[in-house]
Amino acid sequence: MASLFVIQGRNRGERFEIADDETSISIGRESANAVRLDDNEVSRRHAEIRRVGDRFVVGDLRSSNGTYVNSRKVERAPLAAGDQIQVGRTVLVFGQESEEIPVGPVDIVSGPGADDHSRIVRSIPDETVDLLLLADDTQSLRLARARSNLQVMYRTALAISHTLDIDDLLGRILGLVFEWVEADRGCIMLLDPANRQLTSKARRDRSGIDATSSMTISRTILDYVLDHREGVLTSDARDDDRFRSGNSVLRTGVREAICVPMQGRYDTVGVMYVDTTVPLADVTAGEQQRFTEEHLKLMIAIGHQAALAVEDTTYYSAMVQSERLAAVGQTIATLSHHIKNILQGIRGGSYLVEMGLEGNDQAVLKKGWDIVARNQNKISSLVMDMLSFSKEREPEPVPSSLVTVVEEVLETVAQRAAEAGTALVFEPPLGFPDLLFDPEGISRAILNVVSNALDAVDERRQEEPSCEKQVAVRLTADADEGICRIIIDDTGSGMDEETAATVFNLFVSTKGSRGTGLGLTVSKKIMQEHGGDITVASEPGRGSRFTLELPMTLPAEGFGQTLSSAAVPEDDDDNSADGEDRAES
Repeated sequence: MASLFVIQGRNRGERFEIADDETSISIGRESANAVRLDDNEVSRRHAEIRRVGDRFVVGDLRSSNGTYVNSRKVERAPLAAGDQIQVGRTVLVFGQESEEIPVGPVDIVSGPGADDHSRIVRSIPDETVDLLLLADDTQSLRLARARSNLQVMYRTALAISHTLDIDDLLGRILGLVFEWVEADRGCIMLLDPANRQLTSKARRDRSGIDATSSMTISRTILDYVLDHREGVLTSDARDDDRFRSGNSVLRTGVREAICVPMQGRYDTVGVMYVDTTVPLADVTAGEQQRFTEEHLKLMIAIGHQAALAVEDTTYYSAMVQSERLAAVGQTIATLSHHIKNILQGIRGGSYLVEMGLEGNDQAVLKKGWDIVARNQNKISSLVMDMLSFSKEREPEPVPSSLVTVVEEVLETVAQRAAEAGTALVFEPPLGFPDLLFDPEGISRAILNVVSNALDAVDERRQEEPSCEKQVAVRLTADADEGICRIIIDDTGSGMDEETAATVFNLFVSTKGSRGTGLGLTVSKKIMQEHGGDITVASEPGRGSRFTLELPMTLPAEGFGQTLSSAAVPEDDDDNSADGEDRAES
């Protein structure tokens, strides 16, 4: 499959796939284009990418501003992976999956009796590598310089790998440059993708220089570096033939300067600049010039590394934003679907209520009101789940009875279970201690799981009318581990291992269009906010078991008495959450 990834322009971060069965796609400003771009310099139908055999060809559709491939204007040109297509101010990278190469198996041996006779001779942590690189530099001056350069590149790579913050990264890199180059001033400037103007992102000054003063840089030098994509070294910028015509060079008074482009994979993202304002006469009368060709070469390499890091961070941010927008769209679509269904139910119930009022028919009136009430409960539950999931909420623990919370939850669903013919089983344990937890949050977590269990039993009942219909709830506690468990068993259809592994994911529902995919996600979030968790184990045809674990945080008073083994019912081997007589979920 081929694709186009926008790396520059208002649509930056968007990806457009070219399906295997598509012979061509158009690029332009109109909504009818497969690749629609928000760019005023792009024509309504600007260009077209057409499949020719196993290859792709881009062709200009008589656009106003032309189509460019790798900075070259084309009417028609073949495409290869990595080619840049520019239309207007937008730049897209063409990608194409290569043919898969078979990969042989890899065996990892371990454990007793394994044929593994290797042993670790020595290990080296990251922080000691620089000491090894600097050790024993007495062989030759050339070797010492090579090791020093390798040390700078290694530390640059470390700085890049340790941060995703652009400003922090560029500040670190400029600090490394100043350790190695005797510059008076230095800065890193990045190009704004929208207007291609340079903006200063990091600045450094040698000790003793007024850092609050304005730093003046020659536009002539900057333009030369950006236009030619070359690094420049000058020992006296005013006498350099390349900049002889530049008035800005005369005004800056720069004597030595190094300016290199920050060249990334696809484009120049900025420049790195260091200079010294020491007069040339003072330099030549002393020992040596500060800047050499070796400094220039190393700064070009550092600039390239920094540019790759800037690109990676920029594209990562764009992808995160794209995924966030996609998640928002999915959320709106999913919730809108369920809200629409609930509103249809309310509308239908309201119609029956009106019929009952007009005809003074109490039976129709009651039936309509029951429908309205059920859908009101649904939308109330949906809104509460949305609030619980979207808001970071610290639990408000108070001394509460977990037994009472479970009983209230079962009372809430008792009418629904009775109508479906499902038995609710709960035997309150004697002597179960009061705990510190947020009763409202834990109640919501248990209610979601119990409601899910009732749905599972009802679904199986429709397929197997003679099946056992039961939801059983147990409370157990482990004083040694300091954990209490709410175990909810159902006799529903059960789930296979793959389905059970995804039930806590957002918007994943085993109930098709009847489920929101929020309930179990919210329950897990609530339990984790309390320092606990929720697990599931299930087997098709045998039902499911959900185990909600909660830390046994006891009120301060009466701590010793409440935690005694006599007062706390322990998990038993036959009915524990890990028992083999029943599938867990």
